[in-house]
Amino acid sequence: MARDSLDLRGVKCPLSWARAKVRLETMATGAELELVLDDPQGATDIPRAAEASGHHILSVVEKDGLWRITIEV
Repeated sequence: MARDSLDLRGVKCPLSWARAKVRLETMATGAELELVLDDPQGATDIPRAAEASGHHILSVVEKDGLWRITIEV
């Protein structure tokens, strides 16, 4: 399945979620989007917002102050 990525380093929530949401809306069902962000608030809020919007969170991994969140459309 196709995996897209979106670099959101330096972007604060809720703008980071707004950008992710726009990208998710253009993707095919079953596709995956990997977000890379450095905002701890976004790392907490984006998975909740994505699930509330009907998406599935595949993983949330934090390493060295960077989060990688993989969302299935």
